[in-house]
Amino acid sequence: FIARAALADAMAEGTAPEVSTAGNSISLVDDVASASNSGEHVCYAGKDIESIPEHLWREFGQSARILDLSYNRISSLAGLEGFAVLEELILDNNQLTDASLQSLPPLPLLHTLTLNKNSISDTELLLKILKNNCPSLHYLSLLGNRACPNELVGSEHDDQDYQRYRYFVLNQLSGLSFLDSRQVSTTEMKEAKRVGQFMRIIKPDDQQFSEPSKRGRGSDSSDYTPLPATLPVAGQHKGMFGRCKYVYYGKHSEGNRFIRNNQL
Repeated sequence: FIARAALADAMAEGTAPEVSTAGNSISLVDDVASASNSGEHVCYAGKDIESIPEHLWREFGQSARILDLSYNRISSLAGLEGFAVLEELILDNNQLTDASLQSLPPLPLLHTLTLNKNSISDTELLLKILKNNCPSLHYLSLLGNRACPNELVGSEHDDQDYQRYRYFVLNQLSGLSFLDSRQVSTTEMKEAKRVGQFMRIIKPDDQQFSEPSKRGRGSDSSDYTPLPATLPVAGQHKGMFGRCKYVYYGKHSEGNRFIRNNQL
């Protein structure tokens, strides 16, 4: 009780160190990672770091089974190779992109991975890397990424978009038992194995939407017009004429189908 009261006073003054909970006890650490007594659960959340500090894996690399790096600005996964026995990895609310995934090392024991609220958009690339580097994965969450098409990303997505995404993910990672916020049922996994390979999302190249601007019709694609970019000079116009081989008699016209002769 005295420790909790002291902590409350320190928080009121704005001088409280980081709080680490292990069981029913409270430990205070200043600007270092909070960890359980055995070093199996390591938390380094909210430190505003852009990469994984070297001292973190040097100190806890051989003991950490749960690593929480959420609420930082991490854009590279280099350094995770130092955590040899890692089983759970929390990377929510960071700045991970498709390029960041290339630095994910093999983690053979990892069974839980949360990547919520990052900037990952290439679902196929992510699944390919996870399939090769994380063979024991059972729990995966991608909510808040463009790679996960649900209402958290944009209102243009509906339940059918999200279900197709689930089928594709489960088809590629058949060992998953929990995806995002929902458990994987036997029926869903069976359907994913049947149709999941056809649920691949193909995105158009962004350059296709910038072609009008390259032709000098403005920087915005909404400025596009099929008309010529310049007006012809008087006296230099060109024209053509020809003879039509088809003559329309109206014998097969549907326009007169319901009109009687006396109504003409």
